[in-house]
Amino acid sequence: MLDTLEYLTVDGPDGSRDITVYALSTCGFCKRAMAFLEGRGLRYRYVYMDKIPFETKTEAKKTLKERWKMDVAFPFAVVDDAEALVGFIEPDWKRVFDQES
Repeated sequence: MLDTLEYLTVDGPDGSRDITVYALSTCGFCKRAMAFLEGRGLRYRYVYMDKIPFETKTEAKKTLKERWKMDVAFPFAVVDDAEALVGFIEPDWKRVFDQES
């Protein structure tokens, strides 16, 4: 069901990773996470979960929770369909993104 969401893409010179961010438009941590990605020149796509219908948001959160076996908080980032990051904890994001791809 996640593939039916309307994502926006932020272009960056580094498109080597497949990064999807689930965020809230009013969330300061979400804004910091996306600035973190942009500061590293990473291309990513995102969707503001508070801008989609409630039922769709509920189903998307359920899908993410089942797929990744963790509670969903924002931002929630999926990297290369192999790893998920919950919240913006900068050391965790640096561990994932500041390595050679």
